[in-house]
Amino acid sequence: MALNLEAIGKKIGPVTKTYDWKDTVLYALGVGAGFGELDYVYENNLKVIPSFSVAAIFDFFWHVAGAANVNLAGILHGEQDIIFYRPIPTAGTLTTEGAVTRYYDKKDKGAIVIAAGDTYDGGGKKLFKNIITIFSRLDGNFGGEEGTTTPFVFPEREPDFVVEATPSPDQPLIYRLSGDIFQLHVDPKFARKVGFEKPIMHGLCTYGFACRALMSQLTPGQPELVRRFACRFSKTLYPGEPIKTLIWKDSAGKARWRTLNAKTGDVVIDNGIFEYGPVANPERQDRRRRHR
Repeated sequence: MALNLEAIGKKIGPVTKTYDWKDTVLYALGVGAGFGELDYVYENNLKVIPSFSVAAIFDFFWHVAGAANVNLAGILHGEQDIIFYRPIPTAGTLTTEGAVTRYYDKKDKGAIVIAAGDTYDGGGKKLFKNIITIFSRLDGNFGGEEGTTTPFVFPEREPDFVVEATPSPDQPLIYRLSGDIFQLHVDPKFARKVGFEKPIMHGLCTYGFACRALMSQLTPGQPELVRRFACRFSKTLYPGEPIKTLIWKDSAGKARWRTLNAKTGDVVIDNGIFEYGPVANPERQDRRRRHR
């Protein structure tokens, strides 16, 4: 089995997902929302947690993995970057189109696959862009460029906010119902087979917890103000382990963040970027699509 190096630039999609308010509520419950955040779990005046955008494109993620021909036994989500142009509707049909954009060869450590996809609502308006980085532990040494790493610097001061949470020991069982049914998060035998002591938290589930934490401090009650949400997944977290999200306000409308395992101090999500505020000109995105 080898990576498909011919996949770069070839169109993936359109991939569609039709959903209703129950799907957005199920996602919110899967990332820890409850009575304290009723706007996300009750259909009366329902709002959508922006990180739901990832749940909306799970099928696209697997299309990317298939196009790249990665070895699924070694696949991990490496990084995620979402750029938002409009609020996500509470129900409707989403259409995503994109492509694998590049590979990096990390030799014995594995391979990195990067893909990007744009998602539109049923009326053709662009809602968000996802940039996905897949780390494939078993696909290195294919002869590609190794790539470079840009240093990410946090402020040399205490964080402005620290938000604590404790995912349920059964959290992955709820979260997986939003679409990420990979057996690593539910099957003990499979988890041990690929090197873990038991099923692990979905990195994107912890990502959803972090999104809620950031919004609670920077855009409370206004998910429509979230403009960008990016990070790197750095360490495994097991269900039931407490977490805390550290937030540094960077400048107007920008913050840096990371999420720790509160029990061990290990960084489980790093290099976080959160941007917020009114979008400048969403109609420009629509014009670009019509003229390309």
